[in-house]
Amino acid sequence: MTTEKIDTLVVGAGQAGVAMSEHLSSHGVPHLVLERHRIAEKWRTGRWDSLVANGPAWHDRFPNMEFEDIDSDTFATKERVADYFNDYAKKFNAPIRTGVDVTKVTANIGSTGFTVETSEGIIEANRVIAATGPFQTPVIPSIAPNIDSIKQIHSCDYRNPNQLPDGGVLVIGAGSSGVQIADELQRSGKPVCLSVGSHGRPPRTYRGRDFVWWLGVLGEWDTDAIKPGMEHVTIAVSGAYGGQAIDFRRLASQGITLVGLTKSFNGSEVTFHSDLQDNIRQGDEHYLGSLDMADAYIIRNGLDFPEEPAARNMFSDPDCLTHPILELDLIKAGITTIIWATGYKVDYNWLKVEAFDDKGQPKHQRGVATEPGIYFLGLPWLSRRGSSFIWGVWHDAKHIADHIATQRAYLAYPMSR
Repeated sequence: MTTEKIDTLVVGAGQAGVAMSEHLSSHGVPHLVLERHRIAEKWRTGRWDSLVANGPAWHDRFPNMEFEDIDSDTFATKERVADYFNDYAKKFNAPIRTGVDVTKVTANIGSTGFTVETSEGIIEANRVIAATGPFQTPVIPSIAPNIDSIKQIHSCDYRNPNQLPDGGVLVIGAGSSGVQIADELQRSGKPVCLSVGSHGRPPRTYRGRDFVWWLGVLGEWDTDAIKPGMEHVTIAVSGAYGGQAIDFRRLASQGITLVGLTKSFNGSEVTFHSDLQDNIRQGDEHYLGSLDMADAYIIRNGLDFPEEPAARNMFSDPDCLTHPILELDLIKAGITTIIWATGYKVDYNWLKVEAFDDKGQPKHQRGVATEPGIYFLGLPWLSRRGSSFIWGVWHDAKHIADHIATQRAYLAYPMSR
């Protein structure tokens, strides 16, 4: 079998891989992008049916192409986002090869570069960029009960209310995915219990501007490190139903029962931590703090933005908040499904190189790995808060492409006589 050779191999053709290909093309770097499915496949089949982008179309895009067929302030559907990346790749004729699975990458011994084993044969590459993103392996905590009478799925396998059996649903995890799924299920008529942990909840809009705009002008997108103690704090934000701030008290007023962080299971009996009030209060502080920063920015810059005092109004505390449920028998409560909206972990088992710490996490600086010739792209906080967002990954890809171009220039410099 003939071995194919390429300067740079990009693994993954989601938003990270497409962005990487554009910047490599701009530098004239010969490269190939391999994708096991279709371009942006996770957007099409890895999420629920009604998912829309969490940011408006003017923001959640690459700099060099707008969404032409939707209003800039709307939230693109997942299919429209996938089509956007497919169209973007065509714009510069990205060398993407779909239907090819990368199974193993090893560093060459006695020579430079890497040997890449794929479902279509062997490729020799001088550099390998892992652009597979953060949503690789769904995480279900070890506390999950072993009980046949209750259906359990991860949020990545949820599609719509019709796939679930009759009865109530316990949604565990109140980040963007958990909140939107719980809301959709309750609107469909299902009884829903939502387990809420530590979270931030920014305003969707404030004084005429979307929260992504506020994060931009306040410099929050460029924050380069997570604040201590915030490592496991999720952000509750949504573009669903035209975009609205997540207010857990409002969700409770709709009929969703709020409970604290899920602690343990004993058969069908579940125990919750007594932290619900603290978690809601923490979210309130984040929300009000965001409004305070926006107000201060407006005053400091003399902007004539409309007042919005109603933004600080809160729903009254529901009974489930003032008298929190600490124990619940799921069967007696009529709950037949548990949805684990508990996130993902990365999986780099195919990447057999010296670029990971003892916990299997990538060791890198702005995506440039400790192993020369290996790069990571699309991970949260790769270089800044915005790294895992569509526009952020584009800028991170530029940094990596610039680094590769510089390395190629060094290697091309002629030996002195």
